[in-house]
Amino acid sequence: MKTAIVLCVAGLLAGCATPMVSGAPDGDRRLLFSDEFNGTALDRSKWNVEGPDFWVNDEQQAYLDRPDTIAVRDGVLVLTPRFEPGTDPKAERKAPFVSGRINTSGKFDFTYGRAEARIRMPDAVGVWPAFWLLGNGPWPTTGEIDIMEYVGDKSWAGTAIHGPKYSGETPFVDRFYFPAGEDATGWHTYAAEWSKDQVEFFIDGRLTYRVTKPMVQNYGRWAFDNPEYVIINFAMGGAYPGKVNGITQPYFGVPAETVEKVKRGEVSMEVDWVRVWAPE
Repeated sequence: MKTAIVLCVAGLLAGCATPMVSGAPDGDRRLLFSDEFNGTALDRSKWNVEGPDFWVNDEQQAYLDRPDTIAVRDGVLVLTPRFEPGTDPKAERKAPFVSGRINTSGKFDFTYGRAEARIRMPDAVGVWPAFWLLGNGPWPTTGEIDIMEYVGDKSWAGTAIHGPKYSGETPFVDRFYFPAGEDATGWHTYAAEWSKDQVEFFIDGRLTYRVTKPMVQNYGRWAFDNPEYVIINFAMGGAYPGKVNGITQPYFGVPAETVEKVKRGEVSMEVDWVRVWAPE
C-alpha cells in the first residue's frame, strides 16, 4: 500500500535539504512533509492532538487524546468516534460522542504547494470527517482550504475555501459526485494545488474545482499568501451535516442508525498517508 520515500520535515530540522523524490504528482517535486503512518502510534513530532476544549459549529463530539479515538494500525491512521454520553467534560456542551482531531500547528506549515492524502470514509449519515489547511491568524483572516469534507452521503465529497467576507456560507464550495462504481467508502486521493493566484482541487488526479484570486476578490481579500498548517479530524453532526440532511434527533445532524453503527465500532476515517509537495 505504501511507497518508500525519504522525508525531511520542514521546520523541524533546521538547514536540512529535502531531497527530490520520484513519484511526485507531476514528475519530480520537492517533498516538504509526509506521514506514511508506518509506525505503531501517532508521531507526536509531526502532529498535535486537540483536546476537549475545542468546540465549533454545534458539533456533537468532544475531542479526546485516546488510543481508541486516534490510532495507527497496519500503516493507516484511524480516527474513530465513540458513543459515550456523560464523558464530555464540558457541561454546557454535553456531547454524546468523543472523537479525534490532529494538526501540525507549530510543527509544520507551508505557503503554496500541493497537499494530498489517501483517505477512506465510512458509510454513515451525519459524520463529518475532514482534511484541510488553516492559517495561523484569527479565523478566517489567514484563510482556510477544505481539501475534503464528508457528511455521510457516500455519493459525494465536498471542497471549499474560507476567508474574510467569504466565510461560513461561502460562495466558494463544491461537491464532487463520484462516477458509477465509485463512492467515498473506497480509497481516494484528495488534493489541493495552491498557488499565489488560485487553488485547484483534485480527487484521484481529476480536477474537480478551481477558485482563482480574481473570483475571491469580488467578495473580499485574498487570504492565501501566508503559511497554513494541516488538520485531520472526525467530527460528528453539527452545522454542515445538519444543514444537508435536516436531522435533529436523536442528535443534531446524526440519525439513530449512525448512532448504532458508532456503538458497534463500524465508523472510522482511515488515512493511508499525508504528503505536502513544494510548488512546481
